[in-house]
This record gives sequence, C-alpha cells and structure tokens, in this order.
Amino acid sequence: MGARVMIFGRNADALEDTLKDFRDAQLEDRVHGITADVSRKEDIEKVFREVDSQLDGLDILVNNASIGHNGVMDGNYEEWAYAVNINILGYIACTHEAVKRMRKKGGGHIVNIGSMSAHTKDEGSSVYVATKSGIRGFSEALRKEINKDGIKVTLIEPGAVGTDMQPSTPDEQRDKEEDMKMLKAEDVASSVFYALTQPRRCDVVMIQLRPHLQII
Repeated sequence: MGARVMIFGRNADALEDTLKDFRDAQLEDRVHGITADVSRKEDIEKVFREVDSQLDGLDILVNNASIGHNGVMDGNYEEWAYAVNINILGYIACTHEAVKRMRKKGGGHIVNIGSMSAHTKDEGSSVYVATKSGIRGFSEALRKEINKDGIKVTLIEPGAVGTDMQPSTPDEQRDKEEDMKMLKAEDVASSVFYALTQPRRCDVVMIQLRPHLQII
C-alpha cells in the first residue's frame, strides 16, 4: 500500500526467504531487512540505527517477535529469561525507541501481537502465558501513556496460527488451516492492516482473532 517497510529476525535464512518473496513481487525497493535478536540490547540499538538510516522517520511499529514455552517446571533460568526477553522485554524496548521517534513526528501507531493465551491461560504453558498476559497489560497501560501524543496502540490476540512456533509439521498445519482449526499468518496481517487504516479519530484497541473451529 506504498509503505516503506523494515523487518528483522534472528534467522538469516528465514529473513532471506522473506526478502526473496518481496523481490519476486517486484517490491524490493520498498523493503529492507537485517538480522537481529530482539532479546539483545545491542541488537535493538542496531535495528533503530538502521531505522534512522533507511526510513524517513517512523510511523508504525509492529511488535511480533515471540517464542513458545511450557510450564514453570520446564526449562531453566536461562531459558525462562530468554523467553521473557523476547516475548515482553523486546516489546518494551522497541516501543521505547519507536515512541521517541513518533513524538518528534507528532503521531504514530504501535501494534502489539499478543496471544489468546492471555485469555485462556492454558495449563502447562504458564511461562508463555505470563509473557502474553504481560503484553496485554503493557498495551492497555501504554495506550493511556501515549494517546495524548497522537500515538495509537492496538493489541491483536490471535489463536493458533500456522507458523514455526507450532509443534505440528507444515503439512499438518496446512491441513488444520483447511479444516478451519488454524489461522494463516495472512489473517493476522489483514487484522494489522485493518487497524492501521482506520480514520485518525478511530482507535482499534483490541482484536481477538480465532480459527473458526478452535472453540475457546
């Protein structure tokens, strides 16, 4: 829709696959991508140095990085810390940098991708639920903090989505999508687009997006 987009991720091969899709669609001049890990302070600093060099200011931030985790008795301190750093601290740090830039422009929009887990609080996933519940609380308080600056905040909470976070194989995911038991990534993207394209007077505060046959 004419936006200039910058993306980043930990996995260089996955990043290159995504950038190749843009090249194949003849959109490579609109998209820039780098490898970075949102759990690392120095990588977040690198990302926003790149933002400043590649973009003419910053209008939109989509916080979407996430890894799965199970219950409190699974894993160890280092694994819990890594999940928290990616799933919630990374959102806070990126938002901090984005708001500094958006205030200079007089407005913007932050979209946080959460999870239905903040609502369902499934047994056996307490660490993951803690991070996603944190995103919900962060989003609600953040909107009150920066609304006066003309910066919108939207929280989107999807159900199961066919991504690398799922324990099922890609073929099994495609079957679940066909059976309406799992969303596609494009469905979440459509919700992001909807929230971003509403009139300035209209804040889309939260969208809960569930597969039709994932009864929660």
